[in-house]
Amino acid sequence: MFRLQGSKVLAVDMTQDAVKAKNGSMVAYDGEMAFKKLSGGGEGIRGMVTRRITGEQMTVMEVRGQGTCWFADRASEITLVGLQGDTLYVESSNFLAADAGLRTGTSFTGTRGASQGNGLFTTTIEGHGQAAIMSDGPAVVLRVSAQYPLTVDPGAYVAHQGNLRQSFQSGVTFRTLFGEGGGEAFQIRFEGDGLVYVQPSERNTIAGDV
Repeated sequence: MFRLQGSKVLAVDMTQDAVKAKNGSMVAYDGEMAFKKLSGGGEGIRGMVTRRITGEQMTVMEVRGQGTCWFADRASEITLVGLQGDTLYVESSNFLAADAGLRTGTSFTGTRGASQGNGLFTTTIEGHGQAAIMSDGPAVVLRVSAQYPLTVDPGAYVAHQGNLRQSFQSGVTFRTLFGEGGGEAFQIRFEGDGLVYVQPSERNTIAGDV
């Protein structure tokens, strides 16, 4: 159902089924398609729509029909992730599309920064099927194991899956180590067994200069 055309365009072949995608990400389609903007709160896909994740809102659309639909967003690189009953946690700005059969929602994963008390809410995608995530530059997949925990700059974090524990370390980040940061900063530490997706570029985050 999901396939890449190049590294920056997602093609989804549909036979009267549906896909959930970032609003406005459709760039072309053939056949017969119906588009529906999803809004509201609660469980499932509607739980994704109105939450805030780094100070921005995200809207999702449902595409249903017969034919092929192509998706892209700002020439971002796209990575396909297969889920086998597990859960993928992905930043709002890095979500592109998911099989309609996958359950989607929101998870509170911790607090970014002790003094500001900023919360980190992450999109969750779970079940059996495929999801497409985006990154600024080709995503790198890093393995976390019991012997090798991983520390990530939050501006480079894209997504993670597996049996991972996530914690935040405030007061320092990679830039502040070299005197380039300012204000309160933090890192994200992952422990356990799983995969972390990072991008070779940093976004602005809400808990200090990172």
